[in-house]
Amino acid sequence: MNITGLSAVTLATHNMSDAVRFYCALGFDVISGAEDSSFTSFRAGSSYLNLISQPKDKKWDWWGRTIFYVSDVDDFYKNAIAQGIKTDTTPRNA
Repeated sequence: MNITGLSAVTLATHNMSDAVRFYCALGFDVISGAEDSSFTSFRAGSSYLNLISQPKDKKWDWWGRTIFYVSDVDDFYKNAIAQGIKTDTTPRNA
């Protein structure tokens, strides 16, 4: 059996409002939920990105990474900056 795709990724957040505004600024479309919801889903091409709210006192000691493919990373980056998103680094060839 081969895996042929990924339908959805779910990320936890302590601040749903900020997280929703962040992904909306990047161009993701909210398909359910909102800034004040405990669960929000976005369309990401033919897949989905989900956010689930966690209490402020919930601690985790791990991190994760989600990679999204875009048609033009430089244009995507410029748009993110224009939307007020602050980054620690700039795009580079990986």
